[in-house]
Amino acid sequence: MSELITLTIDGREVQALPGTSILRAALANDIYIPHLCDHEDLTSVGICRVCLVEIEGRRPTVSCMTPVEEGMVVHTSSEELDQIRKVNLELLVLHHDYDCQNCAKNSKCQLQDLTRYIGVDEERINAMRQPELDIPLDDSNTYYLRDLNKCVLCGICVRTCEEIQGDECIDFTFRGIETRIGVLGDKPIAESTCVTCGECVSRCPVGALVPRYAVEPTYEVDTICPFCGCGCGISVGARGGKVVSSHAVPDSPASGGSLCVKGRFGLGFVSSPNRLTTPLIRKDGELVEASWEEAISLIAEKFGQYKGDQFATIASAKCTVEDNYAIQKFTRAVMDTNNIDHCARL
Repeated sequence: MSELITLTIDGREVQALPGTSILRAALANDIYIPHLCDHEDLTSVGICRVCLVEIEGRRPTVSCMTPVEEGMVVHTSSEELDQIRKVNLELLVLHHDYDCQNCAKNSKCQLQDLTRYIGVDEERINAMRQPELDIPLDDSNTYYLRDLNKCVLCGICVRTCEEIQGDECIDFTFRGIETRIGVLGDKPIAESTCVTCGECVSRCPVGALVPRYAVEPTYEVDTICPFCGCGCGISVGARGGKVVSSHAVPDSPASGGSLCVKGRFGLGFVSSPNRLTTPLIRKDGELVEASWEEAISLIAEKFGQYKGDQFATIASAKCTVEDNYAIQKFTRAVMDTNNIDHCARL
């Protein structure tokens, strides 16, 4: 293990590993430095310029891009820093949709946090405001909405798509005040190579990317994704007896904090009106409801008519490991065949 570096931040002596940024060292020690474009899962780029700090002997420095050094003395707030941050924040808010009350990220928006911490001059912003933002809402994706009127060009979605998902379907487009995040040909997101993993949606600090059906859960429970055999960790939110949200468990050993489209957006089947809640038996050509005892008795009777290679089983990822073990044991030991497959392999 590398020897820790000791530095001073706002009069407090802290330690951090070599290569750690000042921002991450401060946050790890409960010292808040305002920031917007930095994310612990991604490389730092220093776009937003609100994480500036003063290092003794230097000019104001971007803390997310500056590694810690032995003996470094850092100040996170001063009259000069506060003024620079305020101007940078005003430039971000200037081109941002003000309709916070109707935004799915209201009260969970990092831009709101910055505004509360730094403060903005509403008169200055109104005087500088350009014509009303009118970029059409991109609702082409089945599972999330993309509102570029709320985008602050932090680039988190671009880096997420490149560094985590490896899709690279979005990037900065156009120039100057016309700069926006877009896909090849500035088409709707549904016409791009986006695989709807939702990784960018989960990391967007504002309301530019939000789930289409965002509902605040009453409580959340950590569990395992029921789809394929990877065993990704998910945190499922429930409200009113229904599953309303799902996001990745950050420290999951199987998925490392990532999810695919099924794990993030595909749990609606739990409360689907088309989901079977009771066994059905075909009688006189019609499927009718039956008790579990009646259904199991019929299955046992039918299974007795087959043996060996006349029989085959398809197991399901929605079953537990123990249930799937029992299924394969039943297929091989009772039905005397190796004809078994699993939906996660198909």
